[in-house]
Amino acid sequence: MQGMFVVGGESLIDLVPVAAGADAERVALAGGSPFNCAIALAKLGNDAGFLCPISQDAHGELLLAPLAEAGVSILLGERVAAPTTRAIVTFNEKMQASYIFERGADRAFSREGLLAALPEAVQLYQIGGFCPILAEDAAIWTDVVAAAAGRGAVISIDINVREKLIEDEKGYRSRLSGFLDSAHIIKLSEEDHAWLEPGRSIEDHAADLLRRRHCRLVVVTLGEAGSLAFSRRAKGQAPIYAPPVFGDTVGAGDSLMAGILTWLAEHDALRPAELGELGSEQLHAMLRFGAVVAGINCGRKGCNPPTRAEVDIVLGQ
Repeated sequence: MQGMFVVGGESLIDLVPVAAGADAERVALAGGSPFNCAIALAKLGNDAGFLCPISQDAHGELLLAPLAEAGVSILLGERVAAPTTRAIVTFNEKMQASYIFERGADRAFSREGLLAALPEAVQLYQIGGFCPILAEDAAIWTDVVAAAAGRGAVISIDINVREKLIEDEKGYRSRLSGFLDSAHIIKLSEEDHAWLEPGRSIEDHAADLLRRRHCRLVVVTLGEAGSLAFSRRAKGQAPIYAPPVFGDTVGAGDSLMAGILTWLAEHDALRPAELGELGSEQLHAMLRFGAVVAGINCGRKGCNPPTRAEVDIVLGQ
């Protein structure tokens, strides 16, 4: 089945320091993991749609501009009165980002509005990391996922644990588990793994995920150590692609995810049966493609994923 790649979940404004120190001036940058992934998918040549309310405020305008520039379909066209969700960003010595959140417009949706905005033809539906955080939101997003699956979509999720937003850990874990049960493709970082399954090996955790009803592919990012992938048949790995000049890691995981989904679609593997049968060489090639997408992004400040032409230049070297 062909159709749109739809990413559902949060968009927000990252308030990013321009220098080190708690009192540094901050610049407002468009962000949010699903927002970033939708843009990366479109820039790689996919028909991508973004399912998230956009505020009427000035920060909403800041979000709309890169979506439009990349060619992402904005599926909820009517702007909302709630203020744009904000993330106050700080960086550690490795320029890895951490966040404090003030939520607003990303939650200004209704079940009816989201379901009406979901396209009839959906090739892939990606679940955003904020979706399990609050029970009332998760109930609505669960229905959206079910509707996409009912239209034949492959379901993916980027877990993206945001510990500072989780006030009810037991409830969050239960709701996340429900989304994981729906997903064919599960991506997580080593930080997500350490929070979810402290003391366990990544291999054991991946094996558990692959035993869930629908899961056929697990991807784990390891920061500077690259990435791992597990299908029901094999394991693969790939190093990072280090750009000539380093910017920061904002949006790296989102770019990698978009690269993986693009590679799978282009190799006719974005179907449950094919996902589960991927061999180690295919998994390596998939991760390598994703690593180049992520690495080019890391050569810039903020999330600015590459075009397909930029990726092909690096892969051809």
